Amino acid sequence: MNAQHRLAYQGIQAISSKTRGAQAIILRKIGLSRQAYNQWLHHKSTAWDEQEELLKQKIVIYFEKHRQQIGAGKMKFYLEHDESIDFHVSFKRVKRLMFALHLKCQSRVKKHHRVKQAEQEVRDNVLNQQFNQVTQPNQVWLSDSTETSEAVIDTFNLAFQRTGDVHPMVHTDRGAVFTSKAFNNLMVNHKVVRSMSRPGTPYDNAPMERWWNEFKLNWLDSYPMPKTKQELIDLIEAGIYYFNYVDRTIQRNGSTAVEYRGEAA
Repeated sequence: MNAQHRLAYQGIQAISSKTRGAQAIILRKIGLSRQAYNQWLHHKSTAWDEQEELLKQKIVIYFEKHRQQIGAGKMKFYLEHDESIDFHVSFKRVKRLMFALHLKCQSRVKKHHRVKQAEQEVRDNVLNQQFNQVTQPNQVWLSDSTETSEAVIDTFNLAFQRTGDVHPMVHTDRGAVFTSKAFNNLMVNHKVVRSMSRPGTPYDNAPMERWWNEFKLNWLDSYPMPKTKQELIDLIEAGIYYFNYVDRTIQRNGSTAVEYRGEAA
């Protein structure tokens, strides 16, 4: 039975319970037989039907929970980790149900409005996209920013204070912040290895580029503009928690960031 017939039968059932004779009139008008309607009316739900209804309910819940920003791939991960679902859920099944529910990921395309800055101090691409070669914490730090040099320097100073005596490779793009003398002097003082992406090659800093894309487009842009500094702080902290403890990705085989770090350790 297709979805249109099911909706028609449900409508007939609701109307005919209040108006005598309405059932026959409506069935005749829409060209459906009384026999087919009666079969639907007395139909007993199968295990498959019950699974479908449960999945639909869960899909709607997760879709709204994640701000309408997830497609069938991510949806499958959340369903697989739902304790109330004790049966296999295929990607095709999730995709079909999301289509039937008219649910479509609302992610927006990233826009670039960048002004090229004069480069001051440039380094080679030492990391060279070897992201999977990291074997321990604080071995490589990735960074990307469009803020002032002062804000970036303050952030790195805080990071060094919290992590102790570490000397990671610090990989960045060639933005004005990271090519400034002030930032490079800080890196020299902490005896780190510097690495920079090649011009026009965002894949050289792919994990950080993806983080900012997800955080800015799929988190910040899905909420109203904060009106106060505290509202902005709360929104940012909630986003950091979400992407570490809640968000599941294909790249991490369906794990959250915290679960993935735990597995690696």
